[in-house]
Amino acid sequence: MSASAPVLFIHGLWLHARSWDDWIDHFTSAGYEASAVGWPGDPETVEEARARPDDIADHGIDDVVEHVASVIAGLGTKPILVGHSFGGMIAQKLLGADLAAAAVAIDAAQIKGVLPLPLSALKATLPVFKNPANRHRAVSLTADQFRFAFGNAIPPEESDALHARWTIPAPGRPLFEAAAANFDPHSPAKVNTGNAGRGPLLLISGGRDHTVPEAVTKATLKQYRHSEATTDLLDFPDRGHSLTIDHGWRDVADASLAWLKDQGI
Repeated sequence: MSASAPVLFIHGLWLHARSWDDWIDHFTSAGYEASAVGWPGDPETVEEARARPDDIADHGIDDVVEHVASVIAGLGTKPILVGHSFGGMIAQKLLGADLAAAAVAIDAAQIKGVLPLPLSALKATLPVFKNPANRHRAVSLTADQFRFAFGNAIPPEESDALHARWTIPAPGRPLFEAAAANFDPHSPAKVNTGNAGRGPLLLISGGRDHTVPEAVTKATLKQYRHSEATTDLLDFPDRGHSLTIDHGWRDVADASLAWLKDQGI
């Protein structure tokens, strides 16, 4: 594959697609054609998303997968996918379906079969789960809630600034779907982890992540044990869930680029 292979960035809950802007510039400088894809209902700007939460509400995992797959179809070639949080789960699903050349899943939401459910993850998602009606709503995080779920490993002032700049309401439905995954044989959180012919996958974890703790990422790695395809794990022990947007984002981006180079992509 040439160095100009397209790269498609996929955001997770509570962040707008524009939060990938620095990554897009960085990957473009490295020779890739890079862009970000929003979720169904996502408007062009953070401000519009905050003003129209109903547009974002009630979209589930399969809705996002189908939306991103339609974008991939328009590219004309299999892209490299880089996803954060639920975007990392989406990237894995598309890679497992042979719709991507490779994937980097950063602090990816737990897929079907992953059993660890640390208390910090429950607390981080409590703003959604505290009301069952939130399954069909879009839910916002306060600055304090964001600080626990995303910004616990950075100064509070930086966390608050990131919250003000990038956060948008997020649909509750994907969280409810993921929570029920191990009880649903047809769960949308199911990934074809046994696909031996897929492209390479890099799982990245933040050792201080409250939302997707390191134990979840390590358990995700084990789900791929029956596949001969490349599946690697890289840990940033001092990083939290904000690792794609905080002051250390370039370290994660450079590690992703180095891994892609090692894969010959």
